[in-house]
Amino acid sequence: MADAKVKKECDPADAAVIENRIKELCIQFPQGITDQVIQNDMPHLEPTQRAMVINKLLSVGQLDLLRNSSGLLYRMKDAQSASKMKGSDNQEKLVYQIIEDAGNKGIWTRDMRFKSNLPLTEVNKILKNLESKKLIKAVKSVAASKKKVYMLYNVQPDRSVTGGAWYSDQDFESEFVEVLNQQCFKFLQSKAEVARDSKQSPMIQRNSSFATSHEVWKYICELGISKVDLSMEDIETILNTLIYDGKVEMTIIAAKEGTVGSVDGQMKLFRGVNPIIQPTGLVKTPCGLCPVFDECHEGGEISPSRCIYMTEWLNF
Repeated sequence: MADAKVKKECDPADAAVIENRIKELCIQFPQGITDQVIQNDMPHLEPTQRAMVINKLLSVGQLDLLRNSSGLLYRMKDAQSASKMKGSDNQEKLVYQIIEDAGNKGIWTRDMRFKSNLPLTEVNKILKNLESKKLIKAVKSVAASKKKVYMLYNVQPDRSVTGGAWYSDQDFESEFVEVLNQQCFKFLQSKAEVARDSKQSPMIQRNSSFATSHEVWKYICELGISKVDLSMEDIETILNTLIYDGKVEMTIIAAKEGTVGSVDGQMKLFRGVNPIIQPTGLVKTPCGLCPVFDECHEGGEISPSRCIYMTEWLNF
């Protein structure tokens, strides 16, 4: 019996080998590994040996212990954050871990209270302490003006939090968007005019009047009218509003992999259009043409009271 007991205890050399292998698995699976992953990789490892090595890695701060729907997860702790959190108590480490897991979308205080099971006063105290250490930061969300979300200090907030290029201090830059609308449409119109002046066949004229979103993006960047860096996704958002206004049409073509502006072997092309006759009022009803009609509801990110198309239509 004594021999069996000694056998189950880890020899220091064997423990070092097991520790290194577990850390290798954590690097291989950065989202975290389960006990089953370790067991599958080292089937001859006794459960007591596995538990002893994992507990040691947790105690020295080399692993994080997480929980998801599948059970417990072990994940390699970032060395930089581990050094910053040195000396912090378990409650502070728990709140930091919750904020880290929230990523670039951040997390509200209410959700932190729910996940940590800590009282509000304690959570607020920990947040102030972490902010003073510049480990986390509070970011105002455009989705709820009176609420702040918390994320790691060096994380760039997601567009859903800041509103992207169209928002400045939570205020929608309607004039900036309107200028971009006009300039994008002007570029597509000029390209269409050049195509018409070429005196080639109608089909060739039509095909040459199209422009890629990358071409439009490059034109806007060269104008220098934006104080913020605009992405092609931002420009496509503007082009989509022109499509909804009936000023632009889009087509999708196949493209070679690696072609600038292509995604998954496809490329979007845009061209300015001038309707032959103005559509009737019924056809122009915003809700009848709106592509996000199903997502529109009062109090949501898209709502009738904030719809510029509805406002313009009612004023008309």
